[in-house]
Amino acid sequence: MKTLKLEHDLAELVLSGKKNSTWRMFDDKDISVNDDVALIDKVDSANRASWKNIGTAHINEVVEKRLGDLTTDDMAGHEQFSSPAEMLATYQKYYGASVTMATPLKIIRFSFTPENDSFAHIEEKNTTNITEVKLFADGGSRGNPGPSASGFAVLDMHDKVLLKQGIYLGVTTNNQAEYQALKVGLQELLRMGTVRDVHVYMDSLLVINQMLGIFKVKNRDLWPIHDAIKELIAHFRKVTFTQVPREYNKLADRAVNEALDAASEIQD
Repeated sequence: MKTLKLEHDLAELVLSGKKNSTWRMFDDKDISVNDDVALIDKVDSANRASWKNIGTAHINEVVEKRLGDLTTDDMAGHEQFSSPAEMLATYQKYYGASVTMATPLKIIRFSFTPENDSFAHIEEKNTTNITEVKLFADGGSRGNPGPSASGFAVLDMHDKVLLKQGIYLGVTTNNQAEYQALKVGLQELLRMGTVRDVHVYMDSLLVINQMLGIFKVKNRDLWPIHDAIKELIAHFRKVTFTQVPREYNKLADRAVNEALDAASEIQD
């Protein structure tokens, strides 16, 4: 699948429904009407490991114009500029000083479908009174060590999905990816601010038994993250750990593979 990469603030506009158009210069992707394109949020532009697929853009219209010929109508569904000078400066920042008002660009309008109805965002109105949740976490490495990702899903006690997220980690091991999934999931629950009780479910017997103290953490590379997770746990009233078969951890597993697939597309 083709990809379009967005700076984080612009990806946030897409996720909030305020942006359904992007302008591209020197475009080599040959985007066409009716294409389905993966939208990539460059969470930290300098750190490719942070980039993630936020959903799919179905291309409805592609129009070519010179930058200086854009009209108010062309701005619909796009971030606004206070003046032509600000617009020019913005695109010189993205594409270089050679950009002028005569430079051609493509106006690409699209319909957006998020990766999941609650992908990567939790609306405060949905979580204000939630104090107890289920956290499903998983990690995977294609090569072990190799390209790796973590994934987690947060459900309320009625099994409504509140959040599902996958994070590409770069090259690491399967066990490190499993631990990272647990750590990031707990960090997100702390960010919610209301959760007191967490029921953790993972298919990794190693991680579950190490967190329960049944197995010792013999791999020194895992000591720092194991200790960091124990510190996170101290912020909750209760955290339980349960090992489940892989077929009961499909949401987190799917988030892992989506992150790995998106990273592969970015690198291609």
